[in-house]
Amino acid sequence: MLSAEALVALTLFAFVASITPGPNNLMLLASGVNFGLARTVPHMLGIAIGFVLMIVLVGLGFVQLFVLLPWLHPALKVAGILYMLWLAWRIANAGEVGSGTASGRPFTFLQAAAFQWVNPKAWAMALTAIATYSDPSHLLTGVLVLAAVFGVVGTPSIAVWALFGVGLRRFLSSPRTVRLFNVVMALLLVASLWPVVADLVPA
Repeated sequence: MLSAEALVALTLFAFVASITPGPNNLMLLASGVNFGLARTVPHMLGIAIGFVLMIVLVGLGFVQLFVLLPWLHPALKVAGILYMLWLAWRIANAGEVGSGTASGRPFTFLQAAAFQWVNPKAWAMALTAIATYSDPSHLLTGVLVLAAVFGVVGTPSIAVWALFGVGLRRFLSSPRTVRLFNVVMALLLVASLWPVVADLVPA
């Protein structure tokens, strides 16, 4: 079991990791602007629950697949890069605020949950938390504690980004400003891929 000090440290790590910018939070910000809070809730819950499930599965042995199949991790990274480039294009071409156009549908719960498996920041968070705060002698209990802390701390942290997006709606009243906002969000999402691309390119 984690000591009180370790639990505080884990909680702080979960908060910082969850609330800092990354693909999930950038997309929640854009979704809050384009679709409002109610239509963004499934996206938000998909991230929160999908990441908790990811921690449990990775912590209980999924990561061993990387040992058995060495090509799997770089393949997931490439898939993540391609998928996020498509998401950036989708964000850049979203419709006007509240338009509900086909190119501007919000993420579903399942889409957001599945996205965690190709999200580089989610992998970094999960692997760092498991390596740092889990106890191999009490693996199941430790992983469940990790998942619970990220569920409790991470959910309101990512909700801040969706709410911030909702708050921005009133300032993005013209189609031109919405378009500019979406393009900037798309470019930031692409920029967040740079560490992953750099890691894949041989030195």
